[in-house]
Amino acid sequence: MFRSPTVLRRIFPLRIWGISVSDQSLFLTFDDGPNPEITPWVLEFLEREGIKATFFCVGENVQKHPEIYQQILSFGHRVGNHTMKHLNGMKTPKNDYLASISETEQYIQSNLFRPPYGRLRKTMDATLRQRFQIVMWSWLSKDYDNTIEISKIIKASNRIKAGDILVFHDNVKTKDRLKELLPPIIKNLKEKGFAFRLIE
Repeated sequence: MFRSPTVLRRIFPLRIWGISVSDQSLFLTFDDGPNPEITPWVLEFLEREGIKATFFCVGENVQKHPEIYQQILSFGHRVGNHTMKHLNGMKTPKNDYLASISETEQYIQSNLFRPPYGRLRKTMDATLRQRFQIVMWSWLSKDYDNTIEISKIIKASNRIKAGDILVFHDNVKTKDRLKELLPPIIKNLKEKGFAFRLIE
């Protein structure tokens, strides 16, 4: 339920689903920001915990909130392209989708790309991989799903393993749940000896 299906990794083997590590490293990521209602809290929390993360930002949100985007960078985090308006790659014409990514590059300079919803036609991979690493994930928090109890998500985090790419969301939908989820999950992972690294 929380881990990426093995079949998807086989269908899309050139996308990054996890990262091979020789230690207890994890890769924390956030999608959809920056958002003034939650991103500043996330940044303050990560700073207190001494954690660096990768933020896959929506272009129009960077355009609206450039000061928060600059905070992400000034705190030493990495950023990635998440399209201009959070487009679904399976429902958007190819040329429109690529144009959205290019427009986002005016605001976000990065060689990392994550498709919103994890939806992207396989036929786009070759084109995008000329400019980006397509970063997926191996553990999805489902912080946006109000039908899943907080305690269940925290329990599911016990299955996180070294090299996993973790996904949370800094958007309006998750702003309250994230404050309940992130601290206990990070605490548990640290107690197990995990450390957090940027996606390079």
